[in-house]
Amino acid sequence: MPRASRPPTSPTGSEFTAAMNTPRRPALPSKRARLLAFSGIVVAGVCGALAGYAFGDIQGDSSTMSAFWALAGGVVAAVGVAIVSTLILRAMDEWNQQN
Repeated sequence: MPRASRPPTSPTGSEFTAAMNTPRRPALPSKRARLLAFSGIVVAGVCGALAGYAFGDIQGDSSTMSAFWALAGGVVAAVGVAIVSTLILRAMDEWNQQN
């Protein structure tokens, strides 16, 4: 016959106070790292927009289609770099937690 599990106990007053008084590290990466990531996303968006516009221009489509390709290229490039930047910032945070 399986044993009944015990309900979890809440921390006592002194344990709770000790947990609240422990210093915490800030969860955000440094301002410099965030600024570099943001500027990388902006630069990638601009480069993607230029490449998209060039693609639309080579196709010989109307200027509306060139603008569409510029927008699509900028969004795709910016989202891609944003994903990579997020992964890098998380890895930096994990690296700093170990040290």
